[in-house]
Amino acid sequence: MTLKDKNILVGITGGIAAYKTASLIRLFVKNGAKVKVVMTKTAKEFITPLTIATLSQNPILVEFFNPENGEWNSHVSLGEWADVFVIAPTTACTLGKMVNGIADNLLVTTYLSARCPVVIAPAMDLDMYSHITTQNNLKTIKQHGVGIVEPTSGFLASGLEGKGRMAEPEQIYDFVENLCCGKKTLKGKKAMITVGGNIEKIDAVRFISNNSSGKMGYAIAEELERQGAEVTLIHGSVDRNLIGSIRSAKEIEALSAQQMYDRVSENLPQSDIIIMAAAVSDFTPATVADYKIKKEQGDDTLFLILEKTKDIAAMVGETKREDQFFVGFALETNNEQSNAKSKLHKKNFDFIVLNSLNDEGAGFATDTNKITIFDKDNQQIDFDLKSKKDVAVDIVNQITKGIK
Repeated sequence: MTLKDKNILVGITGGIAAYKTASLIRLFVKNGAKVKVVMTKTAKEFITPLTIATLSQNPILVEFFNPENGEWNSHVSLGEWADVFVIAPTTACTLGKMVNGIADNLLVTTYLSARCPVVIAPAMDLDMYSHITTQNNLKTIKQHGVGIVEPTSGFLASGLEGKGRMAEPEQIYDFVENLCCGKKTLKGKKAMITVGGNIEKIDAVRFISNNSSGKMGYAIAEELERQGAEVTLIHGSVDRNLIGSIRSAKEIEALSAQQMYDRVSENLPQSDIIIMAAAVSDFTPATVADYKIKKEQGDDTLFLILEKTKDIAAMVGETKREDQFFVGFALETNNEQSNAKSKLHKKNFDFIVLNSLNDEGAGFATDTNKITIFDKDNQQIDFDLKSKKDVAVDIVNQITKGIK
């Protein structure tokens, strides 16, 4: 029983999906976990405290104190007791309160006091779920380090059909089990990963960059952390919603290629795993104007002189120790495999991850990716199109096979 003796605090809010939480609690208890439950007042309208108390084998907590005898229900003690806090269902109302720190009930107050990982399972009607306010709240709560078990699509209580159904108890259980008991293959290892694109200034307002969002790199960093590694994440220009989204990672901003070169050099000696997932600029303007370059009358062209940036991967490949594991990326548009293999050997990577912009659903800013891995022993592993989160698992699992 992988959750044996884990302390799981379950929060139930006022949604029709509360009936599913009974099955979730049963799964936790069946697999050896100790369960306590906090309910909102509205949640009691959807499922009875007696049912939940019977399944959890503990009294249900709703109020800050028992009005009969004044016994205090300490939100601080609950947060200290729990190994994980699972809020299922999480309504739009409770989500908004969590994001904004509105501690007007025991459940949200406990959330604000919790030192353990927190997992939410949103459940609401499709229009509420898709509303920009809810989506912004979900992005924010994720940045705060809260795990989200995505709702599914299907028939809803309103009679409409779409995304908003709370995930099934088995899915939530698997998420929590993975969070609490996931393999810690990389425990004790320090991983450094570069992500995002660089910004190379032309003048005071213009720059050269690319379309890298950083999604793939952040997904890899998250999986590295999940498998026990201590992660240093050196990011260039990335989707702002990603910054701060990984609970324990050390994040360092390095917008230009030179800044990234310097930060990688500083963190290289103490790193066991080095992953070059950033789309680093190969060229930078030779001179940068400290003012906005104006378009003069009669000038039809502007000549921009570029010079090569320092090659970060080459520097790491030349100086890395035998006990350091080095992974590179190759985003190609033509002669993909030959270019990736050439880069693999020139830069002294242990393996390289090939993306092709010719593959639909792969490349910059997408939520999916399709990769091929080539290692230094000339082995090739092809993967199907997957979510970037699943691709990250494949990449990190390949690292765990190769580290010494």
